[in-house]
Amino acid sequence: MTVSVQTIAERLCAGGVIPYLGPALLALCPDTAVPATPLALAEIITAKVSVLHKIRTRLTQAAQFIENFKHRKSRVSVMNEAFAMTPTPSALHCALAAIGAGLVIDSWDDDTFACALAQARLQGGWAQLQGLSQAEHFGHWFAAYSADGALLDDVPASGALLYKPIGGHAPASNYLVSESDFVEVMTEIDIQTPIPPAVQAWRSGRSFLFLGCRFDDQLTRSFARQIMKRSSDMHWAVLPDEPTRMEARFLEEQGITCIAMPLGGFAEALVDALQPALAA
Repeated sequence: MTVSVQTIAERLCAGGVIPYLGPALLALCPDTAVPATPLALAEIITAKVSVLHKIRTRLTQAAQFIENFKHRKSRVSVMNEAFAMTPTPSALHCALAAIGAGLVIDSWDDDTFACALAQARLQGGWAQLQGLSQAEHFGHWFAAYSADGALLDDVPASGALLYKPIGGHAPASNYLVSESDFVEVMTEIDIQTPIPPAVQAWRSGRSFLFLGCRFDDQLTRSFARQIMKRSSDMHWAVLPDEPTRMEARFLEEQGITCIAMPLGGFAEALVDALQPALAA
């Protein structure tokens, strides 16, 4: 099944599509000052703290080594350094933030989309939900924060919602990155415990639009699969490169139509299609 960019834009504006952002979306920013791939992040943190040579390019294993043989605080510190800068949001970040279309999933640790939301000055405001590590917040799987970073007791009933399932840099340095972090989440994610009820409610019957995501890793596929659960049967992913065998299987399994075009070209077309709504 194919669909036009115009149709996706119309459904976005109507609140029927949930953008799901991956690290590759940072390539559209004019000044990317943070790592934009797991490999790049692994290289940054292992340049700060020595780890075994054989795991230097394996992010979760390198993070676990630092946590085990240095201290968890050391791991948090190097992650904070890696994501200290906030890239200037791209035109697509800004357009998606400005339409304020309910829920946006952001699957990387940078603050770019939160910055775009702050710049949008949405009338209904916005809040964010972040996944939490059980090592630091045992028994609590996620936390809610207001636009100014204050911890909230509950998710606001109105306004835009940003969900960062693996945590994020601001406002509280919540990072799910080590093997032990993910073991805890994966143990419970099939029964949806780590996924906030507000996210579960919003996704019902809606489509997902994956931007800057790859599904060539089991963790990435597992998070996407569980976050999409009980949504609609129509989704799209912009994938300029040929999917791997496991990616192709995942796309078919989840009913995700591959949009085989460069991310920059799709972003430009989508921003253009959103202009009437943004100007209204």
